[in-house]
Amino acid sequence: MSKRLQLIIEGKSSSVAPGMRQSATLPKLTPEERKPVDTCARYLLNNAKDLKYDNYLKTGFPIATGVIEGACRHLTKNSMDITGARWSIRGTQAVLPLGSL
Repeated sequence: MSKRLQLIIEGKSSSVAPGMRQSATLPKLTPEERKPVDTCARYLLNNAKDLKYDNYLKTGFPIATGVIEGACRHLTKNSMDITGARWSIRGTQAVLPLGSL
């Protein structure tokens, strides 16, 4: 695992952004070439308060990519979004595993 990725997983995402920007500046990338780096660095800085992956992992929450999160959202909507339905936690816990099969 890269050092920067490890820092993000440890909840230190805002400390990664300056190094990313420096890595794009030193080789004198054009503005177009460095645009993805700047976008990512800006995201890490703007969302640092929400990127507490270390806390999420300690409490047992999964962390995932947008693709996986989208699949989970789709699964939940297909299983639970029925007009007029009211779900208890127990009922939800019973239905969601069936939908994933």
